[in-house]
Amino acid sequence: MLVLTRKKTEMIQIGENIVVKVIRTGKGHVKLGIEAPADVRVLRAELCEEPAEADQTEAALESEEEKPVVLSVA
Repeated sequence: MLVLTRKKTEMIQIGENIVVKVIRTGKGHVKLGIEAPADVRVLRAELCEEPAEADQTEAALESEEEKPVVLSVA
């Protein structure tokens, strides 16, 4: 897993044609913009998980304090 800390407006390049940009940061949340080709599917993780797993993930995120942006690159 690659762990990076980014500030507002800073970007991360993935491969040759995917860019992740920090749009806004706030207390307990981060807004990201993702630029990718139309053939690359970009989904929030909770849409890929089973409902019970999504509930556990949401509860864990609500209990955490503000942390740096963590992106996983496969």
